[in-house]
Amino acid sequence: MAIAAGKATPSRILVVEDEADIAALVAYHLTREGYRVRTAASGAEALAAIAHERPDLVVLDVMLPEFSGYEVLSELRRREELAEIPVVVLTARRDEADRIRGLELGADDYVTKPFSPRELVLRVGAVLRRVRSPAIAGSARILRGGPITVDLDALRVTVDGEEVELTPTEYRLLVTLLERRGRVQSREQLLEAAWDIHVRIETRTVDMHVQRLRAKLGKAGAWIETVRGFGYRFRGRDAGD
Repeated sequence: MAIAAGKATPSRILVVEDEADIAALVAYHLTREGYRVRTAASGAEALAAIAHERPDLVVLDVMLPEFSGYEVLSELRRREELAEIPVVVLTARRDEADRIRGLELGADDYVTKPFSPRELVLRVGAVLRRVRSPAIAGSARILRGGPITVDLDALRVTVDGEEVELTPTEYRLLVTLLERRGRVQSREQLLEAAWDIHVRIETRTVDMHVQRLRAKLGKAGAWIETVRGFGYRFRGRDAGD
């Protein structure tokens, strides 16, 4: 679990960027916020650094030597022991298809170059807060909806008793919808609640994470309903639920 910057144990951030000046700029601003920052200049170096000391978050450039940031992200999400590490993708690619690819692979957020260092710091902080704070609101420690059960203390999601592995962002999105079940949530509301960020971010991000969440939940994903023109809702209570 990540620790807030400024606490006794600062959060560890790995910045993966092959352009030395950009890596230094990102590291400088994150260090100023109290994070402990390490840099890597290639995908292979990044995976070696993660194996040596697991970071609390990875800032990952897409265009890397040897193999791409997408391949690094795929490898992280493939490995069970690394799958929950939050990742913020840093990319010069502005095409929607490129951004969507990162989200489909499990990125928690992305920032396009040229970027505002302040915005990047805000996004990193927002992702870390989501990881540290599993419960959105209320005092209940178990949330249930149809075949889905969320144990807020154990950070555990099960469908019909079978555990489902979710990324931190997917987990927060599911908890938000369950906490507000039966109520339509706009994409903007979900960005505020599940992403905990107030700088500009495209609502397409929500759609991609809902798609990934539904896929991981299998048939139970149908409990997350699309309300065309508005957003999403978790199906209201049925008889016997």
